[in-house]
Amino acid sequence: MIEGILGNINKERCLQFIIARNDGYAREISEFYETSLSPIQNQLDNLEKNSILYSESKGRTIIYKLNPRYPFLKELSALIEKTLTFLPDEIYEKLVNNRRRPRRKGKVL
Repeated sequence: MIEGILGNINKERCLQFIIARNDGYAREISEFYETSLSPIQNQLDNLEKNSILYSESKGRTIIYKLNPRYPFLKELSALIEKTLTFLPDEIYEKLVNNRRRPRRKGKVL
């Protein structure tokens, strides 16, 4: 949607994912959008290099988050959140309703 502004659809996808879920890692993003891992990793590295994101290591996984010191964070977040409203409903729900922990043992569905 705004790939013309950002220059790349994968950059938009990375930002959408991280803004919707507050953090993310490369494989998780590539599996969500059903795309190759390498372009996602390249865009995450690029966003980190430009201080839009920062990364934390959690074991062998690198978790990316928005950099709170980025001067245009508020404006960028507003723009990306606006693009989220134009996603198809099923993708939006899947992206925003983020369930990462396993269900409690014995819990009824």
